[in-house]
Amino acid sequence: MLGVIWMLSNHLHGFLRRFMPTNIFLAGLFTRRGLKWGVPAMLIAGLYIFAAALCTELIEQGAPGWVNPIVLLFLWDALKFIAVRPASLVCLVRVRAREARIRYWPVSDGARCEPMRRAPARVLH
Repeated sequence: MLGVIWMLSNHLHGFLRRFMPTNIFLAGLFTRRGLKWGVPAMLIAGLYIFAAALCTELIEQGAPGWVNPIVLLFLWDALKFIAVRPASLVCLVRVRAREARIRYWPVSDGARCEPMRRAPARVLH
């Protein structure tokens, strides 16, 4: 039974990661070209919080109960976009440090780490 639950949760995770718009957008942010957009993408969280507040007002004015999960979805997506900022900054610093290290200390093909060979001993006569 536990194996079936594990398998279903893995398939659900894969589906949500591939086909949900916010997950696709966040995956694009963690590419090399998208890292610089991590901080501005955090501003999208404000839109999600505004949408959640709007839906909450609708619920208080008598909207149907199916709007409650939408509020939770908006808040969850807002939390994801808030978490993008520090994570993308850390990734960007790592990538820039790696690029700087490669730029200043390039490794040529002939300079690969190979075991050193000892010079033959000289015989003195």
